[in-house]
Amino acid sequence: MTSAANRWAETPRVVLDPRPTVSLEALRSAAKGLEGIAVRTPLLDAPALSRRLGLLVALKCEHLQPIGAFKIRGAYTAISRLSPESRARGVITYSSGNHGQAVAFAARLLGIGAVVVMPERAPAIKVEGVRRYGGEVVIAGNSSAERWERARALAEERGLAMVPPYESLDVIAGQGTCGLEILEEWPVVETILVPVGGGGLIAGIASAVSALKPTVRVIGVEPTGAPKLARALEAGRPVKLDSTDSLADGLLPLSIGELPFAVLSGVVRESILVSEEEIAAAVRFLSQEMGLSPEPSGAVTTAALLSGRAPISGPTVAVVSGGNVDPDLLKRLVAPE
Repeated sequence: MTSAANRWAETPRVVLDPRPTVSLEALRSAAKGLEGIAVRTPLLDAPALSRRLGLLVALKCEHLQPIGAFKIRGAYTAISRLSPESRARGVITYSSGNHGQAVAFAARLLGIGAVVVMPERAPAIKVEGVRRYGGEVVIAGNSSAERWERARALAEERGLAMVPPYESLDVIAGQGTCGLEILEEWPVVETILVPVGGGGLIAGIASAVSALKPTVRVIGVEPTGAPKLARALEAGRPVKLDSTDSLADGLLPLSIGELPFAVLSGVVRESILVSEEEIAAAVRFLSQEMGLSPEPSGAVTTAALLSGRAPISGPTVAVVSGGNVDPDLLKRLVAPE
């Protein structure tokens, strides 16, 4: 492991206001900017889950976005808000997959170049997706620290604008439009379950809930092999894990982002941990019972429901965050037991 990977944080420390927030105005501005770019994804009734749990459950189908994941919301918002001069030089990011695809896709729409620094273990389907959208792929190790160091060096060398996966209020505002849609379409919702990687999505959804319906419980869901938010909630601050490992390859940062954690603090108080077996069972359930093809990262919220670990008592939304799954892996996961 490189010396960069042994630092406290995976990315540079973020200097924060006492309580950074994403306002309702910022969320609505992001939503307007995404019109015609991101899909207003459906809330899909989940009768099989509702019958099993004895309450109403709906799935927020972010796997139906143009790049197969919610990340287009934050990536396009952040890039579109760059100054014309910065944007014209091109953009760069570091990503295990979906954010990289979103940055490449958004850059192509805006007519600029994009570089994506990806890990050696990135799923081939996500690497190919970045290239398909016109992005340049650079492979750099397997830790987020290694990817960030390489991206930072390339940004300085080429004069590129950095578009981080989650340490950005513009990214968080874009992701928060997912929460706006949930609350506008189903105002009776009482609980929203959200997959947690670096924390941009759950911070954005928490911002929407805080502004529109503070009584809604926003609960994070993580693999047992990557309990970033759970450890941060226990400690009251982001904590760097020694390692992370899971089928859910999009949820493997070593730490929750400092900026997302600051934004979600006081709104998000719970994180559910689900096992690899439970994640696999959720992928199988969503495929066989709902006709969906989620990636494991997108299925963790369903895993929390099926396992009975989710403390819910009323109308609930489970965010299915992405569907960029290797076809061979999906075939293995959905095969009859």
